[in-house]
Amino acid sequence: MKLLRYGLKGQERPGLIDGRGQVRDLAGVLPDLRAKDLGKASLARLAELDPDALPLVAAPGRIAPIVADIGKFICVGLNYSDHAAESNMPVPAEPVLFTKAISSIIGCNDPVVLPQGSVKSDWEVELGVVIGTRARYVSKDDALHYVAGYCVVNDLSEREYQLERGGQWDKGKGCDTFGPVGPWLVTADEVPDPQDLAMWLELNGERCQDGNTRTMVFGVAELVSYISRFMTLNPGDVISTGTPPGVGMGRKPVPRYLKPSDVMRLGIAGLGEQRQTVHAWDPGLIDG
Repeated sequence: MKLLRYGLKGQERPGLIDGRGQVRDLAGVLPDLRAKDLGKASLARLAELDPDALPLVAAPGRIAPIVADIGKFICVGLNYSDHAAESNMPVPAEPVLFTKAISSIIGCNDPVVLPQGSVKSDWEVELGVVIGTRARYVSKDDALHYVAGYCVVNDLSEREYQLERGGQWDKGKGCDTFGPVGPWLVTADEVPDPQDLAMWLELNGERCQDGNTRTMVFGVAELVSYISRFMTLNPGDVISTGTPPGVGMGRKPVPRYLKPSDVMRLGIAGLGEQRQTVHAWDPGLIDG
């Protein structure tokens, strides 16, 4: 299934994508798509529905974040060896973990707003893993059983804040609007091999990133298992699994960073596409 949420902020409704790519309303079945709806039994009940019997949404408008109550937004750094090389950093011996603030999460096509004074904001297309069942000390062999589905993530990053301001990476990763997710939560049964997904990102029509999840240093199953040793993963938690090369920081001879009016378009095979326009600092675009 492809599940989504749509509607203005504060008025979001749950939906699913039918076999013809149309949005069907799920509000008569559940009030919203929440973390508690991502367990195997809940997803099985949704899978039994006849999409043609659900109301057709002719004009869904805004596509909202995939889950109403994402709990943790956990990210993996330097998880593609060629991205580590372009960043002038070694390939890690173990996964590098950091978090993005929940307040960074936006819909897949919502405006991206640069922080005040930002001159080094950057893009990163990533595979998002959505947890469906609580995971604690799970084995690699069992890890994928705890996954509800997958989504596209743009792990936007302010590189000055991340790398030049001391401390951890979090301050460059958690800025408002720096976590577009969606458009859909694609359930795990539709992604038989998360390690064979093409991914790409374009900036103003120019292809900047062109990669595949098969080149991850640490695959999805290993990441879920590894992270579950350090924290309990709960339904609705999202793991963003790293980016392939082609980010602005790695451009040679001169890095390239986002500026107002830039347009990012990105996607992952089978998981849909995102499109964001970049804006200068404007709290009205964040809160509106």
